[in-house]
Formats: sequence, C-alpha cells, structure tokens
Amino acid sequence: MTFPHVSDSLGIVHPLCLERGRNAEVWDEDGHRYIDFVGGIGVLNLGHGHPAVVEAVKAQVDTLMHSAFNAVPHRGYLAVAEALAAFVPVSYPLTCMLTNSGAEATENALKVARARTGRQAVIAFDDGFHGRTLAALNLNGKVKPYKNRLGALPGPVHHLPFPSRDGGVDADTALAALERLFEVELPADEVAAIIVEPVQGEGGFRLLDGDFAARLRTLCDTHGIVLIVDEIQSGFGRTGRRFAFSHLGIEPDLLLMGKSMAAGLPLAAVAGKAEIMNALPKGGLGGTYSGNPVACAAAQAVMTLMSEANLARWGEQQERAIVAAYHDWQAAGRFPMLGRLTGIGCMRGIVFEDTANATGGEHLAALLAAGREHGVLLMPCGRKRNVLRLLPPLTIEPERLDDGLTRLERALQTLQP
Repeated sequence: MTFPHVSDSLGIVHPLCLERGRNAEVWDEDGHRYIDFVGGIGVLNLGHGHPAVVEAVKAQVDTLMHSAFNAVPHRGYLAVAEALAAFVPVSYPLTCMLTNSGAEATENALKVARARTGRQAVIAFDDGFHGRTLAALNLNGKVKPYKNRLGALPGPVHHLPFPSRDGGVDADTALAALERLFEVELPADEVAAIIVEPVQGEGGFRLLDGDFAARLRTLCDTHGIVLIVDEIQSGFGRTGRRFAFSHLGIEPDLLLMGKSMAAGLPLAAVAGKAEIMNALPKGGLGGTYSGNPVACAAAQAVMTLMSEANLARWGEQQERAIVAAYHDWQAAGRFPMLGRLTGIGCMRGIVFEDTANATGGEHLAALLAAGREHGVLLMPCGRKRNVLRLLPPLTIEPERLDDGLTRLERALQTLQP
C-alpha cells in the first residue's frame, strides 16, 4: 500500500489503513479484523474508544473546544494540573505545564533545567529515545534513523551505557563511565540535567538497574544536577503501576509524560519541583494548543480510571499471560530465535536472536508480516529492531489477550529457524 502526498521519510510498520477500533480490536478499510498489540505505540493503555473517555470528550466538545491557556485560561487545564498533583506518586508538591507531545515535553524540560542551573550540558543514555524534534534528537542513544543527514545537533550532550539486567551492562560499568566522563570530558558542575527512561521503550523494553538508579539520584543531589525521568511510554500504567520510577524507589526532579495520558488525544506534560518549573520568566513556557480542553477532558477520565486497584489487576493479568506464553514457547524448543524476555510487569519485550538462516532483526521483520496475516498487529524496537514490544491495552479482555497470543504463536511457527 502506498500513500500519495505523504512524505516518504515517514516509516510505516504495517501497510494498511485502519478504519475503526474497539478496545483491543481494530478493523482496516477492507474489513479485516486484527488484535492490536501496538496500541498506537503505547498510547492506548485504555484501548480504542474507552466509553468513559469518549463520553468525557463528547461532553467537552459541546462546551468548549479550545482556548489558548496562555491567553485565556480554562478550567480543564487547571483540573488536569490538580489531578496530576494527586496522581503522580512523589513526596513534594507538583508543578506542571501541559504540552502537545512527549517530544515537546522533553524540549521544555531542557529549557527549565538550563534556566534553573545556569548550565548547558546534558547526559543521556545509549539506546534511549526522547523524541524527534531537533534538541530531543541529540538525546537519543542511536544514530539510525533519527540523526542521519542532520549535521551538528543542539548540545552539548554526552551518552553513557544504560545499565540493565536486560542489556548486559551492570551498575558498576555505567558508574565507571560516568566517573570517567566527569574526569576526562566535563566537570559535574557543568551538567544541567541527566535524562533517563526507567524502562527504555524504543531501546528494547529494558528496565534500569535499581542500584544504579539510587546512586544516580544521590549523585544528582550532590552536584545540583536535575534528574529528568522520561515516562512518556512507561507511564500511565504500562508497567502495572502509575509510573515505572516507583519500581526503582526514586523520585524525579522533572517527570516527562505523554502517550496514554489522554487515551489517544494529543496531550503530554513536564512536571516536577516548583523551583525548577518556575525558573523561566513569565512567557518562557506555553504553546497555542498546549492543554487543549478536549484533550484535558480525556486526561481527567484516564486518571479517574487508572486507580491503583485497576492498574494492579490489569497489569497482573497481562503479565501472567505474556510470561506464561513466553515460557511455553521457549520450552517447546521450536523457536531457536527466541531470546530473553525483557522489561517489568506488563511492559514486556522479547529479544530475537540471530540464527544460521537470519539475523534477529530479519526474524522479527518476518514475524510482523506473518502476524498481520494471522490477525495480530505487532511492533518492533531495539537498536537492531530485533526486540518485539508487546503493547496490548491494559483493558484487553482475557480471552482476547489469549487469542492474540495464540495468533502470535501461529506467526512464530512460520519462521525459518
């Protein structure tokens, strides 16, 4: 399928065009039904068209579709800010700004970190992903396809190995690289911020090492460095908790949110300590569409639905099913390309390894096509695009989840070892 008038620079994973969706099911223009394990790349934790979200959006459209908050404030923005203060599990009073996308949240976090510290340098991690806008690009921990042909990017940005049990880098290795950076390339007092994903999304659904996270928090406190935690993909229930940083026992100075925040409408946020968020002068933050009333109505419904009890129940159900299916596939011995299971809770990835006949990336590319033929939509990630990331809605019905995993197994059976 081709898409005339659309830039060829957009990468399309599945060559089809969706017409409608309901929770974990979608139908294309030809009437073919699929079980959706892509979820808008992590946007649809509550599935397609959750009734409570749809009702809230429809009511808001009838009342007020837009007001630019910087010019004339509206109650929806204020309600979301208040709800976030209760929803985000930190010990300090939360201050936020709403944005349209995760990349925009990243850009604004860099701005306020610079303003607060008077410094410019940023430290990020190998295989991280923080957006496609110009400053966010340089934070990303791989070149292809994001940094090709762009020349010098805003900086300075320095990268460290990402310590994770899922990636073969331990906490001591990453800390040694950080110490070397401070000794050889720049002093700690020139670093404005360190940005990290508690579970890498594009990088392969890899969980940050907990010991490293604790030591990183202490290091940032010692040197006055702003710790930015990017939960654009891992947040809003994806791991079975509201935010993945809770698994690590740390708190961010700034938290990036997006994707599932408004169940499919464009809304994101950067939030954190008031002394950081208030560092820019009046007018330094804002945006024409940021915190649109309709998206804000959706976000309020999302946070109401995502109680701790609901997230725990949804997350445990999904984690049990995925982990059990993975172990069954491995025990069968039929799929030598299957590597380790990554992630935590229900935010899970499966690594595809090289075999005699194909690379892991080639195996996964074949699986995506075979999955589509068997009625399940799948999504790759990882530096070599050899990690299958599983993003079914948290609200998927148990029988639909089992059906999707069965279809995935049938697709696996088509691969040549």
